[in-house]
Amino acid sequence: MAEQIQYVDTLIKNAKVFNNGEMPVIEDVAVSEGRIVARGPSLNEANANRVVNAEGMWLMPGLFDIHTHYDLELEVAPGLPESTRHGTTSVVIANCSLGLAFGAQRDGTNDPIVSCYARVENIPKTVLKNCADNITWDNPKAYLDHLEGLNLGPNVAVLFPHSMLRINAMGFDNSVTRDPTSAELDSMKGTLCDALKCGYAGFSTDALPFHYLAAQPHCEKTIPTQFAKYSELKALAQVVREQGSTWQATPPKDSVIGTLKTFLLTSGRLHGKPLKTTVVAALDIANNWKLSKMVKTLSNVLNSWLVQGDFHMQALGAPFKIWSDGAITPIAEEIPELRRLNETDLEDRDERRKIMHEPGYINSFKSMWMRGKQGWNLDRLKRKLNIEDFAFNRTLADMTVDRCPQKNWQTMDFQAVFDRVIAIKLGQCAEPVTKAEQKLVQKDFFWIADEGDFMLQMLRTFDTDLSWSTVTANRDMKVVRELLMNPKLLPGFNDSGAHLTNMAFYDVNLRSLKLAAEGGDVDVSYMVKRLTKDAADVFGVAGGTINEGDIADLILVDPEQLASYDGESNVQRVHREEFQHEQLVNRSDSVVPLVMIGGHTAWENNTFADDLGTKPMGRLLRAIS
Repeated sequence: MAEQIQYVDTLIKNAKVFNNGEMPVIEDVAVSEGRIVARGPSLNEANANRVVNAEGMWLMPGLFDIHTHYDLELEVAPGLPESTRHGTTSVVIANCSLGLAFGAQRDGTNDPIVSCYARVENIPKTVLKNCADNITWDNPKAYLDHLEGLNLGPNVAVLFPHSMLRINAMGFDNSVTRDPTSAELDSMKGTLCDALKCGYAGFSTDALPFHYLAAQPHCEKTIPTQFAKYSELKALAQVVREQGSTWQATPPKDSVIGTLKTFLLTSGRLHGKPLKTTVVAALDIANNWKLSKMVKTLSNVLNSWLVQGDFHMQALGAPFKIWSDGAITPIAEEIPELRRLNETDLEDRDERRKIMHEPGYINSFKSMWMRGKQGWNLDRLKRKLNIEDFAFNRTLADMTVDRCPQKNWQTMDFQAVFDRVIAIKLGQCAEPVTKAEQKLVQKDFFWIADEGDFMLQMLRTFDTDLSWSTVTANRDMKVVRELLMNPKLLPGFNDSGAHLTNMAFYDVNLRSLKLAAEGGDVDVSYMVKRLTKDAADVFGVAGGTINEGDIADLILVDPEQLASYDGESNVQRVHREEFQHEQLVNRSDSVVPLVMIGGHTAWENNTFADDLGTKPMGRLLRAIS
């Protein structure tokens, strides 16, 4: 077949090709005019514009990132460089019920994009406001048309966001204060049906207790989707079922019965036809060992012959490491005392300090921090048994200082800093103490008596100048691998594009491949299919294979570099000009030597193509009807 080809843009030679779960083969792949035009051994080089020697490399379809929040970044950096460099060539946006399908949705008082995104995704309000200012569309079809006009790097599949649907049908204030009328619910059903027909890849809702609004008078309320009762979800899920589309959701964390009832909507046995459902997230929570077991049990039950569901929990292929800027972090939203600090604007240090000096707040904070750590009571028993109610980890030894104005405290865990402060107070510190450190302890920490006092004072003294990290889930990589390899789960939940200085999971698809590689080529082939074709199928879009005739979304992976890659030690802080803000990112340089999107080279030899983000490479992935 190669002899019949008049011209080849790129010929990739001698790669080990992984495709669609098949056992890998050593062969050449020819790309011309954006498509795979030939695969096979010893293809002719004569008509090739360029030849890439891929001996010893893995060649596979470009990877899917199925849980991102790139809605806003696409407007300012459509090349999505922080995902592209790691081999991601397709992303799913508008997760967790938030998106831009209806444009800015401003009503003269409320600014939904700012209010919904600022705390949920920890993106500065100035960036969000600027994005809203530049929006030109006001309906779901026009938004897809807009995306098709962008200079996309990776391909984009779009979910239809429930929070914005509620705002559109009910108005912002009503969407977080009451149930819809029958007419409003009918309107939502009709709008959702039309959106799915014009190419949206599914419907996203959310029930996690971390997602709050960021503007008065609603900053004590969660985002609109969380005000939907079961009857509303059931009615909208039925629309998704009838259209053969996908429902992306998150569980109501604190209600086992509520979770089971909600996700039985996937059941073909109960509802006539299975509803394809993908859910965040299958995590091995550090301070509640039961949850990962419950995840597997739930998936088994819902996909069983008895229930006849089509249910896919999303698993994260890395330690769930979260950074906090002072008290500002998404995981803190579940605790009222920390949530109150998160309710302030990111830049408003004075307001947070004022709160932390209120006598009532001090008592409340200390009580929260010390709960289960002293005495003998139910909370202490839960802590001892590792079945606490909070996902937030309050163990000082598990919290590591990343940045701090007191430089010698950096890289220490909070327990070590606490012990050092006490020793300095008592004049018993065995290590040298500078005058500046002595002065700091005498001035700010003179009053502390326990770790609750200490934690409160750390937040008072340093605010967001203090950055610290903790691993709240997925500490045992053997358990993580078991979750990833479970055929009823789906690798994902990277949250790319969200939480600028709180998370760094842009490289997690590569980390999933690394874990799979422990089982050899069979497991690598399985994982490649999970990260490509299976992901495309779940969201009902084209892609995920590199057969002849397919659009050339493909990557090379260096297996030796992958084997030695340590994602945890390759997190960096960079200044993103697009956000005028820092961002935590990953650097997997040399692991992925080549990324091609639509036949265009987007990344090669640790360098972005000059035209990434200025020339269309990817495409809008409309759902296949």
